[in-house]
Amino acid sequence: MGCCLLAFVGSFFPRLALALMWIFTNYVDRAFSSFIWPLLGLIFLPFTTIFFCLAWNPVTHGVHGAAWAWVVIGFLFDIMSYGSGARGQQQRSAA
Repeated sequence: MGCCLLAFVGSFFPRLALALMWIFTNYVDRAFSSFIWPLLGLIFLPFTTIFFCLAWNPVTHGVHGAAWAWVVIGFLFDIMSYGSGARGQQQRSAA
């Protein structure tokens, strides 16, 4: 139930989902050794940061192979969210 709720919140509010994941799990601390990179991810690329934390393999201490595809998908989600925001702003100013 908790994973489904996090996925639902993450799809609409990725920054909130990343903050909750950072507070209540060790995924972010496991994937990053410093707090600056996840903080920048929280501000600029929340989907990419979420997918990177989920794709991080604690055994090999990295993201390897097909797991990079998930990080790329997260980056595409970020780009699409910025693009849809810009398009909405353009439509509002044209009307």
